Amino acid sequence: MAVTAVETPSTVTYNAPDSVWEGVKTKSKEAGEAASVDYNSFLKLLIAQMKNQDPTDPMDASEQIAQLATFSQVEQTIQTNKNLESLIAGTALGTASGYVGKTLTSADGTISGTVSSVKVYSDAMVATTTDGKDIVIAQGVTIK
Repeated sequence: MAVTAVETPSTVTYNAPDSVWEGVKTKSKEAGEAASVDYNSFLKLLIAQMKNQDPTDPMDASEQIAQLATFSQVEQTIQTNKNLESLIAGTALGTASGYVGKTLTSADGTISGTVSSVKVYSDAMVATTTDGKDIVIAQGVTIK
């Protein structure tokens, strides 16, 4: 079952071009839609099977119970994924708040400055410096 990603901004708007994050947003949306399609397809299949069963040879009760148990597992997995998303989002925001006030230097060394805000995306964090420049927080970024 796919885990849907979360896009949770912190407090200040992101000033970099939207094209930078379009791939991240698209992947997040597709993951959520895939989970919904799987869940809805399972429900439709189960209902259609029960409606169209042969009345002279109905589904065995143990088969029905097994399918309902599977349905319950799918539902619980989706709920677990939602809870995990909330936990991940909270952790990301906590991590992001730790960058505010620190001096960051981009991985390539071209941008440096004191962080005034951080915006959290599903797959990345972007720090905005006090002079308005954006630094993607990734491997190789120097924190002082």
